[in-house]
Amino acid sequence: MAKLTAQSTNNTSFHGVTFKATVNQLIQAFGQPSMEDNTGEDKTNFEWDMETEAGDVFCIYDWKENCELDLDRAYNFHIGSIEKSTSITAKQEILKKL
Repeated sequence: MAKLTAQSTNNTSFHGVTFKATVNQLIQAFGQPSMEDNTGEDKTNFEWDMETEAGDVFCIYDWKENCELDLDRAYNFHIGSIEKSTSITAKQEILKKL
């Protein structure tokens, strides 16, 4: 099952895989984000560095919302990974935990 990781998520990128959730749902399922700057001034407000059950790294992040996020409103979150297949697996594991 998807979980937080201490592994580096450098070199991950977006492969078109998204899912809808609230920030509070993600915090409840996975804990505090790895990066949080909920001002809307950067391209992302929240990011979780994660790994799949198989140990493949990925990250969850909002993208260009350009505003402070309401923690109880659902947004589209992106999954960044090295390979698209990891993003697809990550989405499945995330949705099971949500």
